[in-house]
Amino acid sequence: MKKNDNYSKLTPLAALDKLKHYCAYQERCHADVSNKLFGYGINSLEQGPIIAYLIEENYLNEERYATQFAGGHYRLKKWGRIKIVQALKQKQISEYLIKRALKEIDEDDYLETLHKLAEAKWPGIKAPSILHRRQKCKMYLMQKGYEPHLINEVIKQLE
Repeated sequence: MKKNDNYSKLTPLAALDKLKHYCAYQERCHADVSNKLFGYGINSLEQGPIIAYLIEENYLNEERYATQFAGGHYRLKKWGRIKIVQALKQKQISEYLIKRALKEIDEDDYLETLHKLAEAKWPGIKAPSILHRRQKCKMYLMQKGYEPHLINEVIKQLE
C-alpha cells in the first residue's frame, strides 16, 4: 500500500483537523495548504471553505507568512532580496505582500551582511587573475540573491 493511499481517504473534516496542526506548527501560505489538501484527496471545490475557515481562525495569514519567510531566509540562509522575491513568487504571494515583507529587512544590516559574505568568500577564491577573482565572487553573491550594483560596490572595497 502506498503512503498516499491514506491521504485519499480523508474527509474534509479530518483534513481540516490535520491542517490546523500543520498551520499551527509553522507559518504556511495558501499554496502550501492547497497542495497539502490535494495530497489528502480534497478537490478544488471542497478546498475553498477549508481555506476560508483557516483564514478566519487566523491559522493562515499570507502577510505573516511572507514577513517570516523573508526575514528567516535573510537571517538564516543569508539570502538577498532577489532570491527572496523569486521564492515568494513561486509560493504565489502577491507583489504587495512581497514588498511589505522586504521592508522589514533593515537596509544597513542588509549591506553589512553582503559585505561579510564577500569578505568571507574573497580570500578563498583561487583564480589566475583579479578579473577572474572578481567574477567568481560576483557570481557567488548573485547566486545568494544580492543586487549586482551592490555587489560591484562591495567588490571594489575588497580590492
